[in-house]
Amino acid sequence: MRAPLEHTRIDSVRGPLVVVGDAQGVAFDELARVTLASGEVRHGVVIDADRDLAVVEVFEGTEGIGLDGVRVAFSGSPMRVPVGEDWLGRVCNGRGEPLDGGPPVLGDERREVAGSPINPTMRVTPRDPVLTGVSAIDALATLVRGQKLPVFSVGGLPHLELAAQVAAQARAGDEPFAVVFAAVGITHADAAEVGAALADRSARGDLVVLLNTADDPLIERLVTPQIALTVAEHLAFDGGRHVLVVMADLTSYCEALREVSSARAELPSRRGYPGHLYSDLAALLERAGRIRGRAGSVTQLPVLTMPAGDISHPVPDTTGYITEGQLVLSPELHARGIYPPLDALSSLSRMMRLGVGPGRTCADHLELASQLYALAAQARRARELAEVLGEDALSPAERRRLDFEQAMLAELLAQRPDEDRPLDETLERAWRSISLLAPQELTMLSRAALEAHHPGAAP
Repeated sequence: MRAPLEHTRIDSVRGPLVVVGDAQGVAFDELARVTLASGEVRHGVVIDADRDLAVVEVFEGTEGIGLDGVRVAFSGSPMRVPVGEDWLGRVCNGRGEPLDGGPPVLGDERREVAGSPINPTMRVTPRDPVLTGVSAIDALATLVRGQKLPVFSVGGLPHLELAAQVAAQARAGDEPFAVVFAAVGITHADAAEVGAALADRSARGDLVVLLNTADDPLIERLVTPQIALTVAEHLAFDGGRHVLVVMADLTSYCEALREVSSARAELPSRRGYPGHLYSDLAALLERAGRIRGRAGSVTQLPVLTMPAGDISHPVPDTTGYITEGQLVLSPELHARGIYPPLDALSSLSRMMRLGVGPGRTCADHLELASQLYALAAQARRARELAEVLGEDALSPAERRRLDFEQAMLAELLAQRPDEDRPLDETLERAWRSISLLAPQELTMLSRAALEAHHPGAAP
């Protein structure tokens, strides 16, 4: 690493960006230290370098930075953070600085926050479940170790509450486990609620919390998920833990990306987002997975709010191409008082069949989930027909489907935000919902499963 040299030629200041002249030899992604005329020190990162010009994103913002009296020193290396077990039990801001009154986080090693892509030939197929204690997820869209499964929501729905509940309750059986919760661009009130929901897990020493609030520097939102994943990768692939990374709200990350792109005068793509939105999201989300020869795994549960509920918006649309399924929250179910308001028919875990079954959850879990989906689809068709013709026009079979839907919502899907349901109870509730129907109507269940669980199925 070369000795840091201070540069005093500032060509321009635009938004969060400072353009530094006479900066030969400066490279992309280098850390920078910006010293104001008052002696105040701020920090930044190089996002563009061309000949003798370097463009620096300033984490703390550029307010008060002029063209004179400012000195910029480049470190010669990318942004790095310490990694190790010292992160567990800590609450820090989006740059990894303590918020809990404790000392700075230390480690025997410092790693680049941008991370390194996993060699595709070394990737292992995700397998085995991460149980969340949330019946709607565990029964119908099971999260699998090494998977990336986003939550699609809209403003006003309890997506942050659900994310905090999953982070507080998730587990990987008896194997070493940890959670990294990265809050991106949330309000102080939401940050307080997240802290309260995660207090018990934090006290157990298997949780890392990074809080970037809405009034924190814009650029900090871009590094918060990167730091979270860097910490998680070390805990997983060097420490042998199964690590769940919950990121909420990833849409705030994308909005910050758009604002920085605008400040850089980049040509916009769809709805003003930069053309590199896909590659930026992929660089984050593809850091989930398992590596051959390593005991741990990194699983991701990112939360995205869809503007105006538009699932074709660039952020959810792009995310859908990268991830393995989605959990979709429903405004209609939320209006009916159902928590979590998971829209079962719009939700899917493409890795579920690799994480459930004998030796993982239970032998008939997958066929039970398939039957639940089938009955929910039939109930939706019956409900739509009733809205047009009235319930009196429905056949007895269609009325039974509506009764099943009510039972599934009340018995299986609805639960308290602080309720941690064991998987056995979740599956028992699913069987109770299905048992409202006669065995001959349950065409996706094997005879052995019916005889084991349905009271009307005689051996």
